[in-house]
Amino acid sequence: MEYNIVTLPEYRGVGLKWEGAYAEVSTLKETIYHMKDRAKELEEAVDRNLQLGLSYHLRPDGFTHYSVYEVNKSQQIPAGMIEIIIPELTYLHVYHERGRDIGETYTQIYSWFKEINYKPYKDERKYYDELPIKHERYPADRDLSDPHFDILIPVVKR
Repeated sequence: MEYNIVTLPEYRGVGLKWEGAYAEVSTLKETIYHMKDRAKELEEAVDRNLQLGLSYHLRPDGFTHYSVYEVNKSQQIPAGMIEIIIPELTYLHVYHERGRDIGETYTQIYSWFKEINYKPYKDERKYYDELPIKHERYPADRDLSDPHFDILIPVVKR
């Protein structure tokens, strides 16, 4: 497994928001599946084959998750959906391969932060996780029982 440092421009996401405790995380899958089904409502989606999962650890017992698609500025917000603007950020990028344990992938990411000249980015809000913000990009052809996806952790130089 290797990592890269990449900078991505600002973008706009539209989709569904979930907030809950770790004990309720099974209900998050329902939100993700529901958003995948509603993707056809996003006429201005940049890529309907790339679903985004944006997690923010803003509570001690859980997190807030946005299941969205990147959209153009002209996209209207369908009923029941929300908009989130992601500013230009620099990320630690890791590709999680099929057949690997997701927990092991994140353990490796935690370890890398001890070795590299970057630290996880935090905005002014209070966070409750060593990796406070996690962005994941899921291809449409993923196997939900053995997924492959990109992990993007916002970072700043130490």
